Amino acid sequence: MLPIFMTFLLGAAVCVVLLSLSRFVGPSRPTAVKALPFECGMEQIETPGAQFSVKFSVVAMLFIIFDIEVAFLYPWAVVFRTLGLPGLMAVVMFLLVLGVGFLYAWQRGALEWE
Repeated sequence: MLPIFMTFLLGAAVCVVLLSLSRFVGPSRPTAVKALPFECGMEQIETPGAQFSVKFSVVAMLFIIFDIEVAFLYPWAVVFRTLGLPGLMAVVMFLLVLGVGFLYAWQRGALEWE
């Protein structure tokens, strides 16, 4: 328990020190132009409070889910030969579940962008 507490304490101390250093050592020259919101360095197109489409959020979440799931295939591919048939069957089941989820999202129209 003590090592966990010490790690937490050290992390908090590093955060406080780095934030303090940037506040006191770094230059601070605020201007009205710097305070304006911007989009990728360009003039603002919409108001900052504009809401994104639900479709955008759904596609973004699906991308993250499937991207992370596919990333799990890399460790399996590294030790593929040592796992044998049980390892192959496990990854086939994994891909089957992943494919069913993808087909379900596709059927429900979650990938349609209108």
